Amino acid sequence: MEVLGISRNASKAEIKKAYHKAALSSHPDKVSESERAAADIKFKSISKAYEILFDDDKRDAYDSHGMAAFEAGNPMGAEVDLDDLLSQMFGMGMNGAAGGRPGPRKPRKGDNEEQSYTVTLEELYKGKTTKFATRKNIVCKTCRGSGGKDKAKPKECSACHGRGMQQGLKSMGGGLMTQETVICNPCKGTGKVYRDKERCKKCKGERVVEEKKVLELYIPRGSKEGDKIKIEGEADQLPDQEPGDIVFNLVEAEHKTFQRAGPDLMAKVNIDLSEALCGFSRILVKHLDGRGIYVKHPRHGRGSLKTGSIIKVAGEGMPHKKSDLRGDLYLLIDVDFPDEDWLRKDQHVEKLQALLPKPGNPIQAETVDEVDYTEDVNLDKFGGEGDQGEQWEDEDDEDNSQPQCAQQ
Repeated sequence: MEVLGISRNASKAEIKKAYHKAALSSHPDKVSESERAAADIKFKSISKAYEILFDDDKRDAYDSHGMAAFEAGNPMGAEVDLDDLLSQMFGMGMNGAAGGRPGPRKPRKGDNEEQSYTVTLEELYKGKTTKFATRKNIVCKTCRGSGGKDKAKPKECSACHGRGMQQGLKSMGGGLMTQETVICNPCKGTGKVYRDKERCKKCKGERVVEEKKVLELYIPRGSKEGDKIKIEGEADQLPDQEPGDIVFNLVEAEHKTFQRAGPDLMAKVNIDLSEALCGFSRILVKHLDGRGIYVKHPRHGRGSLKTGSIIKVAGEGMPHKKSDLRGDLYLLIDVDFPDEDWLRKDQHVEKLQALLPKPGNPIQAETVDEVDYTEDVNLDKFGGEGDQGEQWEDEDDEDNSQPQCAQQ
């Protein structure tokens, strides 16, 4: 078969193209009757090779353990070596070297460790750098990750018969099960185990030991909830693997003053009635970095404020990451009216009535009803009582007697 020379980092589209080309040239229908049996074996092997390379999990297992990860021996027969076939088709052997030539295999990357990390809005506004202590597994330096003493020879793992992989069952839900290939637990995927007396004294044959380490976490200013902060290569180590990353998923704590929407901030601000009508010049809110936001709202030219009015302060929102730009700050106005003690003083009310604009023309009606009312209510029950008329029943409907024939 023609060597296609696809690199080990080939995309799925390139792998699929190479498979179609190889399968077409080796299809049993394209050879003579005498060569059809051999072509059929080769065609099935090509399909098997494509299945391995196209599936990410199977690809990782093959890169680590070769065909031993999938079967004991070659079910296609001795005529075809799948490791050799993968080398011919896709330019890689068991070690992942281009063209099947021996070479160092790029270590498979280990799993990431993810955890939530709660931050305040102040920390997201200003950025944060913090140090923390963690415990992680590192490759044992005494045995260099072998798990055995120096010069000790391991024996084949009886659980996986040296393949490093086992077939396990995985629940699919609804009572359905499927088979999957998993790393052998007794040998940790190596295919080999040491006798008790030959195990490394430092790691007890586990190949890794625990270590305490101080790490630094940097959260850029302008970060938001849901952002992922990575500390690369600091997850647990395993022999023959590149360690994964520690990933922190940011969770924003609720703030008592500010609400955030993207790069913008909003805060509720209380002003009294005299400020709403006559204007003000004062600090309305203390910002996330401790600065006072001073606003001048003059009596003339701007008009009065009322509950629900909004003041927009451009450029005082959250900072954009890796930029000098900032969002905007929206101040939602809530006007506080004088309390009842102030209103109980007749002289205050009389002066206020003399100063405020007089009411407009009253509503005229032929019939006037003076009604009682309630003040401390809300709209939660508005429209919720239903149509009371639906509960009315005709008296005739309650009469269950049947019509009777007239007496003759």
